Amino acid sequence: MARINRPAPVEVSYKHMRFLITHNPTNATLSAFIEELQKYGVTTLVRVCDATYDKTPLENEGIDVIDWPYDDGDPPPNKIVDDWLNLLKTKFTEQPGSCIAVHCVAGLGRAPVLVAVALIESGMKYEDAIQFIRQKRRGAINSKQLLYLEKYRPKMRLRFKAHNNHKNSCAIV
Repeated sequence: MARINRPAPVEVSYKHMRFLITHNPTNATLSAFIEELQKYGVTTLVRVCDATYDKTPLENEGIDVIDWPYDDGDPPPNKIVDDWLNLLKTKFTEQPGSCIAVHCVAGLGRAPVLVAVALIESGMKYEDAIQFIRQKRRGAINSKQLLYLEKYRPKMRLRFKAHNNHKNSCAIV
């Protein structure tokens, strides 16, 4: 069987969030995959493709695996976007500085799109989010997904309040 050349995992950090975008491991490469996740301090892994490996070894190492598969090449369904944003809000509020890994088959479509949604929800313009991800993950995000991100309207669900007694607050009278 020919070995598929896949890009190395990349960390994407913005403001209070850290993500690891990676490709799909196999049962044969799972131990190396777990080591890579541990190197980045990942405790939550979101897989957005069909399961092709046993998640038990990950869970035994304290890594929660969440399955939200959707069709290759497509933008994420609204339910997955809502679940993703709820996860991020909870995780980054309760564990600031933590890292969430997300993968699809090659780590070039579905996984980067979810990270782009998170960046947009944090206040980044969609063009900047795409460029930011593509600087680290060449070839990420296809034209159908680009169109989705261009039309995506953020709900500002990942804007976190500063913990400095409202020094950045403003009132217009």
